[in-house]
Formats: sequence, structure tokens, C-alpha cells
Amino acid sequence: MTDTIEIIDLHAGIEGKEILKGVSLKVNTGEIHAIMGPNGSGKSTLAYTMMGHPKYKLISGDIKINGESIVNLAPNQRALKGLFLGFQYPLEIPGVSLSNFLRISYNATRKNEPMLVRDFRKMLEDKFEVVGMERSFATRYLNEGFSGGEKKKAEVVQLAVLRPKFAVLDETDSGLDIDALKLVSDGINSIKSSEVGIMLITHYQRILRYVKPQFVHVLVKGRVEVSGGPELAEKLEREGYTWIQGAEEESDAAIPQIGA
Repeated sequence: MTDTIEIIDLHAGIEGKEILKGVSLKVNTGEIHAIMGPNGSGKSTLAYTMMGHPKYKLISGDIKINGESIVNLAPNQRALKGLFLGFQYPLEIPGVSLSNFLRISYNATRKNEPMLVRDFRKMLEDKFEVVGMERSFATRYLNEGFSGGEKKKAEVVQLAVLRPKFAVLDETDSGLDIDALKLVSDGINSIKSSEVGIMLITHYQRILRYVKPQFVHVLVKGRVEVSGGPELAEKLEREGYTWIQGAEEESDAAIPQIGA
């Protein structure tokens, strides 16, 4: 069965500033959609609004999973509906080990089929291996003392363990060297299936050499201005965004920045 998430004429913003100005997208399970665009175009705002971050205010529009609106649901309720957000800047959570965090999260999303501790540990070790993380990270506090690349790998481990219906990955490639990028891409590719839909938000084309999207959308000043196939990402790599009307580069300061 195919599941669908649909973003309908979404207007949203932060601190009184409207950032999204009518975004409409539809993603089915089994599809990979790349969301690209210049700085300040609203890519992260879209991710946070979809997940229900309290500082991002919905002005109008709707977000539906299988026809059911989720805009009035809390973030944890959206997660139970199958939505996952991989943060661009993952926070450190002291006092909670990565392993315990993931096991509690996994069992919360699968109340009818909780996994035994020994079985979960084996699964977690397998996911760590895919992204090249040492097993010792399982007992370390979530993201505490992790490098930027290690935090991104931990986000992909979470994705691989939880296997949501829809994954929104906000610039998972930022700050990664080429080796880490390949390992993170391997982790994303490991969960590709007909049961998972992926929205891969990125500023650059390089991760798309390893994680192949079927669809590419360019967000400019809060709107989807251009959509196409993988060839669109290749054109953006060659020519940048300036050929798209209104796509002059904006400063990151154009959008208020907050932590995850």
C-alpha cells in the first residue's frame, strides 16, 4: 500500500516573518524528492513546519498524511503518524544514551511489536556498521561530544532504526567530508524501499550523486519555482540558481536562525 504526505498551499514563518509563501508538494512512499534552493529560500522552515516546531507558525495551508491533516498534532504525534525529521544541527542531550533513546523511540512507534533488548542491540550494531560508527557510541549520551560528522551519522542511524513512512532530512550533507558523505549516503540508501518516502533538503548537488532522487524541486523565496527530474540538479550544479527568476542569493540572516 502506498502512503502519501501532501503539503497544500503552505504559508508559515517565524518571529512575525512569513517565510513560506504557498508551498505545495506531494510525496509518496517509495519516492525520493530533493528540495534545493539558495540560502534564505525557506528549506529549513519547511522542514521545521512539517514536524511542528513550536517556534514556526502556520499561517495557512495544510499538511496531510493519507488525507488526514496533521497540523494540529504535536511533534511526537506526528512522529507516531510516521514522520521523521533529521536535523541540520542536532542538539546534544546529556543523560540519555543513544542506545536507550533509540530503543524507547522504536518501541513507542511500535507498541504492538516491542523488540527484546538483545535483538535491538544486534539491529543497532548493524546500523552502526553501515554508517561507519564505532559501537561505543551506543552508550554515549546522545550527540554529547560528537563531532559534526558523528552527529549526522547518528541522525541517519536513527532514521535506519525507526524506518518512518516519511523522512525529511534537513541538509544532512552539510559539514561532511567526502568519506563521511559516502557513509551517510549509504545509510540513507539502506532504508530506501517502497515503504519509505524521503525528502532530501540540500543546498548542493554532491549528495545527489550518491542518493538518487526521482524528483527535484527548487524553493525560491518561499515558493517552489521549478520542479523536474534528476537532470534539474545537474543543471543547478552547472549554472547555479541565477537563471531562476527571483533566485538571487540571500543572506542566511534573512531568516531568523534557531536551534533544533
